[in-house]
Amino acid sequence: MKQNPKLKDFRVFLYYIWKHLNLPDPTPIQYDIARYLVEGPKRKLIEAFRGIGKSWITSAYVLYRLYWNPQLKILVVSASKERADSFSTFTLRLINEIPWLAHLKPDITRGQRNSKISFDVGPAKPDHSPSVKSIGIFGQLTGSRADIIIADDIEVANNSYTQSMRDKISEAVKEFDAILKPDAGTEITYLGTPQTEMSLYNNLGERGYSSRIWPARIPDAKRKSWYGDRLAPMIDEQTAVGKTTDPNRFTDRDLMEREASYGRSGFALQYMLDTSLSDKERYPLRCTDLSVMSLNPDLAPERVIWAAAPDSKIKDLTSLGFSGDAYYAPMGIQGDWRPYDRSIMFVDPAGRGADETSWAIMKSQGVNIYLFSAGGHRNGYDDLGMEQLYAAAQQHAVQKIVIESNFGDGMFTNMLRAYITRRNTERKKQNQPELLCSIEEVRNTRQKELRIIDTAEPILNQHRLIVDRKVIEQD
Repeated sequence: MKQNPKLKDFRVFLYYIWKHLNLPDPTPIQYDIARYLVEGPKRKLIEAFRGIGKSWITSAYVLYRLYWNPQLKILVVSASKERADSFSTFTLRLINEIPWLAHLKPDITRGQRNSKISFDVGPAKPDHSPSVKSIGIFGQLTGSRADIIIADDIEVANNSYTQSMRDKISEAVKEFDAILKPDAGTEITYLGTPQTEMSLYNNLGERGYSSRIWPARIPDAKRKSWYGDRLAPMIDEQTAVGKTTDPNRFTDRDLMEREASYGRSGFALQYMLDTSLSDKERYPLRCTDLSVMSLNPDLAPERVIWAAAPDSKIKDLTSLGFSGDAYYAPMGIQGDWRPYDRSIMFVDPAGRGADETSWAIMKSQGVNIYLFSAGGHRNGYDDLGMEQLYAAAQQHAVQKIVIESNFGDGMFTNMLRAYITRRNTERKKQNQPELLCSIEEVRNTRQKELRIIDTAEPILNQHRLIVDRKVIEQD
């Protein structure tokens, strides 16, 4: 089939792919990424914010390269086999659906491969290597050969949150050089979003890769200085600091909502591609973000207005947080006082050695969460320890107790349930109110510090956690 000379410009090629998919015209940033894919160096890293469509653009780029040279061999590597297969499946589907790519369809009558794992394009000559092959970063890379390697999001949250995991990825990608054919036209392209401040992507420059970064907001001078010449020129030229760089994809309001959900540190990584992280981002849980007041056990206001104003600082409560941290009272309270929606106790049973059984009791009203009690004991699983939990739950009319079951495989839950039943029976005989609540278990596998940060940071950033002054005084 004779190629259409208009499609020599990859941006035109991308435009027609987008039209087939019934998508809006590519945005300026998407066109800029497309241009860098073609005109950038042979070893490059493309860092762009989540949701810009890096993988879709690069799928189109794979088709573009095969359209003009069907003898190329392309290897797609992702964090997981499933993610890599999704890339190659999407690419093959476009070949099967777009009329002007029909000549690239695999010819099974000639024995060509035709699966989501690997496939050949119609004009390709017989070869040990398929035209497109997908594989996970920890799959069988040895033995593969390719002209082009696409490393699509090989670093994700699940495989990079410890240093040993990051070291394992760093070693795995070294295999790319053994896979690449010894030709002048070969290339390796990384597509990614950093997951930690110690991201693999930070070290690719030392291995001869050039980087280009497209953040979601126009950065200020300090961030521009950190990006240096890696910042996309089209963004470097813009001066409306803090505004969205691609309003066709994300509005300013949308980015604000995502920042509130992700938290400052998560947003800095996922949308600003900034791994430098200021102190506020590196240490996201700060006492300053709390509102501290004396809580009513039965009613809560509709709105608690936070402000770290000098006249709101609580000077007689010592903060043991970071430099500049302090406790602040609300700047104001608005709306009607309403009953709490629910009251929950969370219990983390003692493990080994000097470990404590700890608990926290919270109530919610609307979007706000109120911390009424927090404590711990080293009384193990005896009646004294169980009574402390029972008394605290009774005092705050707890409706549900949630227990982490990692230690003892549910033993603590059964013991507490039996103790509550026995105490309720005793109190009923004495005509005293019983503790009427449900009990459920949760099991966690992620590192505890990360779970705490991921759960608490968005709530603290939005100033939705209000703490009873007594909790801090007792602590």
